[in-house]
Amino acid sequence: MPLQVGIVGLTNSGKTTLFNALTRAGANVSAYSSVTDKANVGVAMIPDERLEKLAALVGSRKVTPAAIRVVDAPGAGAGSELPGGLRESDALLAVADGFSPDANPERDFEAIRLELLVADTDHVARRLEKVRKEAKSGDPAKRREVVRLEDLLAHLEAGAPLADWSGDLPQELEPLTTKPLIELVNGPSGIDCKLEMELAELSHEEAAEFRDGPSALDRVVYRLKDALDLISFFTAGDTEARAWTLGNGQTAFAAAETIHSDIARGFIRCEVIRWDDLLSSGSHTEASRRGLQRLEGKTYLVEDGDVLNVRFNV
Repeated sequence: MPLQVGIVGLTNSGKTTLFNALTRAGANVSAYSSVTDKANVGVAMIPDERLEKLAALVGSRKVTPAAIRVVDAPGAGAGSELPGGLRESDALLAVADGFSPDANPERDFEAIRLELLVADTDHVARRLEKVRKEAKSGDPAKRREVVRLEDLLAHLEAGAPLADWSGDLPQELEPLTTKPLIELVNGPSGIDCKLEMELAELSHEEAAEFRDGPSALDRVVYRLKDALDLISFFTAGDTEARAWTLGNGQTAFAAAETIHSDIARGFIRCEVIRWDDLLSSGSHTEASRRGLQRLEGKTYLVEDGDVLNVRFNV
C-alpha cells in the first residue's frame, strides 16, 4: 500500500486546489462543496533525483517514483461520517485560507482540530453503542472493550484528542486525532495553491522558472517525511528502477513486505549498497569487487538511500 494522506480544510480554503497541484487530477474546484459529495482521490509521484541517476546507470526500461495516495475530503473536511478513507490515512494535511481580507489561519486550524475531535467523539460513541449490544451475550472481551470505550469517550468529551491517550486503542477505531496534522497556509506566507495548480501543468523545468523556492509537492513531501519519520530506499534492475518509502528504523524484512508479500514470505537474504556507492562504482559487479555491496538478513535496519536486492524463494 502506498503512503496515504488526507486533505482537510474549511470551505474555500483551497484544499481541492492543493489536491490538483499535488496530483494533477483536474478535480472540479467548487466554492460550495457539500459533505454529501464524493471525495477526490488521486496519486502524487514523489520526485527523487537519485532514482533517475540509478535508472540511467543500470539501464532500467521503466522508472517508478514512490507514490502518495491523496484523498481530498468534501465539505468542511471532517464531520462524523468521513468519506474516501480519511481514517485510513497515515497523515492529514490541514489547509487554511491565507488570501482573504479577513483570513485567520490559526482560527481555521483550531476549527479543523475541533471538527476532528468531534468526528472521533461521534465515532467512539457509535462503536460503544454497538459493542454494548454485543456484550449482552456475556463475552468477557466485549465487556472489557465497553469499559475501555467508555473511558475513551469521556476523554474525548473532555476536549482531549486521542493522541493524548496513554493506553492502547482498539484497532477498529482508526482515530483521526492520533494522526499527524500538517498545517499548510494557502497564501503569501505559505503555499500559493492556485499558482501551484497552474504550474503542475508545466514541465518541471518550466515550472521552476516561475517559483521562488520548492514546489508544493516538494514541501508537502518534506513535511510528511519529517512528521512520519520516513526514509526512501530503491530497487534497480534493467526492467524497472523504483523508489519506496519506509519508516525510519524498519528492517529489510519490512522493506520486502513493502515490495510484495510473497518476497517477504520467501525472504532469504538481501543485497545492500548505498545509492551513491553504486553510482561511483558504475555497476553492481564493480561495487561488489570493491566490497561496497554486502549481504544482510531480515533484521538489517534499512537506511535512507539504500539500494536493495532481496533474494527470496517461494
